[in-house]
Amino acid sequence: MSLYLSRLSKTLRHQGLLQKPSVSAVSHGVRKLCRSAAMNKDGAPDPIRKKGLLERLCEGPVVGDGSYVFTLERRGYVLAGPWTPEVVIEHPEAVESLHREYLHAGADVLQASTFYSSDDKLTMPGHEAGRTITCKELNDKACTILKEVVGGADVLLCGAMSPTPSYLDGKGKQAVQQEYAKQMQAFIDHDLDFLLAEFLGHVEEAEWAIELMKTKGKPVACTLRIGPKGDCAKVPAGECAVRMADAGADVIGLNCLFDPNTSLKTMELMKTELDKRGLSPYLMMQPLGFHCPEVENEDEGYQMLPECPFALEPRQLTRFEAHAFARAAYDLGVRYIGGCCGFEPHHIRAISEELSPERGGKLGEASKKHVPWGGALKDSMLEPNRNKASRQHWEMTKPASGRPGHPDVQPKLIH
Repeated sequence: MSLYLSRLSKTLRHQGLLQKPSVSAVSHGVRKLCRSAAMNKDGAPDPIRKKGLLERLCEGPVVGDGSYVFTLERRGYVLAGPWTPEVVIEHPEAVESLHREYLHAGADVLQASTFYSSDDKLTMPGHEAGRTITCKELNDKACTILKEVVGGADVLLCGAMSPTPSYLDGKGKQAVQQEYAKQMQAFIDHDLDFLLAEFLGHVEEAEWAIELMKTKGKPVACTLRIGPKGDCAKVPAGECAVRMADAGADVIGLNCLFDPNTSLKTMELMKTELDKRGLSPYLMMQPLGFHCPEVENEDEGYQMLPECPFALEPRQLTRFEAHAFARAAYDLGVRYIGGCCGFEPHHIRAISEELSPERGGKLGEASKKHVPWGGALKDSMLEPNRNKASRQHWEMTKPASGRPGHPDVQPKLIH
């Protein structure tokens, strides 16, 4: 299996499915001096206390989870448009099931399902959730579900916060930080392992969120929803990275809006500037699970596609492309690797398998039901499937959409 995992991404890059970043792999994101492993009061290794995020990142890659509200919308539990997470109260079993799927797939981290849970988002016009549910109630329930799923598993629990309408409304730093304080209170009360502010479009808002998170005594991560052009205020991607690092974030990176190829280009810009300034936060990527090269230079990313969000299925990554993304990200120096909208449990399994050699052979339970290169197809009752049980077949196959007359990329984007 290790040979298959280590060579897969090179094959896919050769086919043009994923371009390797032009810079060579460096040690950025892998610190020379690791924090000590989990120890008990006598200084000996503690078999009970699990290692924290920074300890794990120091030792090697950490596999994140994938999509929540986007996947739950497809399953009939989230309303597209508001994208708010009242599902944790209305159908907690749906959230619990998705957590378990990512855990089964091999994720090292599970995020509380709290995207867009801030009070100022819940009470926006046209949003029904804010009439009956508060941010505190949502986030408290999300944490309870998360902890019940994880139990005693060696998995990190992440408290994730999302951008606030108060920032876009120009209400100022104090008002914005008040919304973040309300979002993170449940994460502190439930003692989750680390804090994350994600999907931020402005590095200034990221700085304000990081400043507040740093007061809580937990590892701090922050990701922006930006492409190579930089943030929504035209701050260059490299400068965004430097400002997040200077603000004190332990982990910085990218999530959502752009596909793996575009996100890798953006991350290369960020890393280059960090290297110039002598800064070394850990790097994190959770991109889209859809190919959308035509929106690389659009601030709003895949939202500019006519088929977003209800007809994106033809653009979804294959499991092999998820392997290739994981390897390319790792080679670039990224150590926290997961996915956002469009990344399903089988994609997370692919990331886990690709990075298994760097994680001491660790794999999720789902990998027990997966034979590399379609190997299990050799036992199929059907001859056409038996003929696909080879590495050569899957290396050479270029997936088709099955829709004659449809464009490879959209000639016109939404204004």
